[in-house]
Amino acid sequence: MISTEKKQAIVKDLQVNKKDNGSAEVQIGILSARIEELTQHLKENKKDFMARRGLLQMVGKRRRLLRYLAKQDSKKYLELTEKLKIRR
Repeated sequence: MISTEKKQAIVKDLQVNKKDNGSAEVQIGILSARIEELTQHLKENKKDFMARRGLLQMVGKRRRLLRYLAKQDSKKYLELTEKLKIRR
């Protein structure tokens, strides 16, 4: 699991305004951090198939959020993919 301090840092870095903590950009950032942590876990525990399933679900959710963001504002989409180093 992602620590609360790391999550707060991601929210602070990606939020649009001071009260924003659930926009698509923030959700994508949090999902990306969780995906990175789970990827490291799966490198050590190759037979953890439930974690693999959760990882695939998170990747799918992030893909849907990225698709939504690309439709709404392509400039923000490009900036976010550059900042988080996500392939398009």
